[in-house]
Amino acid sequence: MTSSTRARSLGSRLAGANNEGMLAIIILVLVVVMSIVSPSFFTVHTLFSIVRSALVPTVLAIAVLLVIISGGIDVSFAAIAIFAAYTTVHLAQAGQFDPGIIGVLVFACLVGAALGAVNGAVIARFRLPTLIVTLATQGIFRGILLVYVGSRYIAELPASMASLSTANLIALEGSRSYLHLLVVPVAVLVLLTAWVLRRTMFGRGIYAIGGDTEAARRAGFPVVRFQIMLYVLVGAIAAVGGLIHVILNRNANPQDIMGTELDVIAAVVLGGASVFGGRGSVLGTVLGVVLVQLINNSLLLMGVPTAWQRAAVGLLLVVGVGIQAISARRASRRTFVIDTAEV
Repeated sequence: MTSSTRARSLGSRLAGANNEGMLAIIILVLVVVMSIVSPSFFTVHTLFSIVRSALVPTVLAIAVLLVIISGGIDVSFAAIAIFAAYTTVHLAQAGQFDPGIIGVLVFACLVGAALGAVNGAVIARFRLPTLIVTLATQGIFRGILLVYVGSRYIAELPASMASLSTANLIALEGSRSYLHLLVVPVAVLVLLTAWVLRRTMFGRGIYAIGGDTEAARRAGFPVVRFQIMLYVLVGAIAAVGGLIHVILNRNANPQDIMGTELDVIAAVVLGGASVFGGRGSVLGTVLGVVLVQLINNSLLLMGVPTAWQRAAVGLLLVVGVGIQAISARRASRRTFVIDTAEV
């Protein structure tokens, strides 16, 4: 093996299967640059603030990752998240009862799973484009929420949710730095999703469907059943994200979360998930979320207007998709050359 070949091999290993290594280096460079520009950036307080702001996007990004790996795109996850969370709080307040945090979680997940099942049934049974279906259901879910469930801001949460909103895993009173307790269930969800994708037949089926649906069907995967199960799972995960958002903000507002789709999808694509399906990792997605949160936080510290933050995230999304398109084109050319040589 020549020195150049060894260097390329070492570079590929450091970059990782989905460029996770490259993303980690970019994050490290950004942290160093921001620490030089603003000395107050490199503090435990900033670290805990970024972790807290990344909790909801991480949960929603995990849901979007599963859909993108399967070869689809979902823009209804934000509507499902706030629908499930707001409905749960609204019913608890209207009925004057508190089912406890487990009861709240179960009810919200059931609502989210039911809405996800609508997406899954339509997409799998009628083989319609996922973007069109979820764009339509996004409007339907939001309309039902505002017309039939409620449209007013709820400031008083059930006691179990209100007590959890002030619970911290780590509290450094001297520096007024607090790491919220909800980081634990989010970490469990991340690890559980990674295990499902790597170790279960369902996870392998999602990758296979995203790579080539017809090939997955011929290989014996129950494509329709897996697609419906996938969207049910995505709905339940989105509901968890909505619930965490409500708890962290200590109120329920049906206007919240909507509009976060760009940040979440950008984080997943930057994390190495292919918009063409069949590729993506949980680690890359988490790093993508951290990068987007770091950029938003850095621009905020530099006094950049919010509109330009959105523009920066949009630009990152274009760059991420552009790199994937160029890589796919080069891969197809290499395949053509090999096929031609064999002929």
